[in-house]
Amino acid sequence: MTLTAAELQSGKGHRNENFPVASALIKKAHRPAIMAFYRFARAADDIADHPTAPAAEKLRLLEEFRSGLIGKGAEEAMALRDLLAAQNLTSQHAADLLEAFRRDCTVLRYPDWDGLMDYCRYSAMPVGRFVLDVHGEARAAWPANDALCAALQIVNHLQDCKKDYLALDRVYIPQDALAAAGLSVEALAAEKSSPALHQITVDLTKRTMGLLDIARPFASQIADARLALEVSVIQKLAEDLCGKLLRRDPLSERVHHTKLELLPLLAQATARFLGRGREKRALGLAGGSR
Repeated sequence: MTLTAAELQSGKGHRNENFPVASALIKKAHRPAIMAFYRFARAADDIADHPTAPAAEKLRLLEEFRSGLIGKGAEEAMALRDLLAAQNLTSQHAADLLEAFRRDCTVLRYPDWDGLMDYCRYSAMPVGRFVLDVHGEARAAWPANDALCAALQIVNHLQDCKKDYLALDRVYIPQDALAAAGLSVEALAAEKSSPALHQITVDLTKRTMGLLDIARPFASQIADARLALEVSVIQKLAEDLCGKLLRRDPLSERVHHTKLELLPLLAQATARFLGRGREKRALGLAGGSR
């Protein structure tokens, strides 16, 4: 059975994502590139995440996306390739992302935290690196970007751990953590987390919060003020979701934000961002007066 990419699309759009995509904070001049990258990533992700398509067919279609980045292939990939060429941007980030989607078709378990971080190197970090490149930001910001993007990815894995297991037989919770607790992956199918599984969620969330600690200076490393504010907002949302994961059970409770919950978080993130700006200006004035 030969499938097309269009047959495997979920219909999900950028407004359905857990975190902002090309929000109003991003300058209009940068949005076309970010949206082209998003459409490429969404179409490829839908292929990898399709619950019934054979892995071989998924890999064939993803190869069409790879081909489209360098020549003739998937429409979304060729559109992105042309835009990247026009703006003198690399296609490496898109190619890295495809590696993660290929793994999603064939790798269903991750042995340990390091293995999960290696997956995030391809599934999450290239997205932030691409946005930084679009804005002409320095690569010195990549370590903080990588920490934030990996944290976002793991938060998503923990939120959706039951769904990923039941729908795709895909488990991102490290196997060594499950084994140490005397659990198998079948624990993710329960109506409610056992105390042992809850402790694993807490432990992984705390490690994720460590990544967010590394990412905290990220916004201050970004020259573009609007992108810096968006990063501050994303950081705040991720921190709040980690708080939910410490308190709630992703197997039986909601651990996503509602629209009503987003408004105060956006206000808090903006206030924190502006406060840091005032602090930096004050330090600059104090330094200049010496």
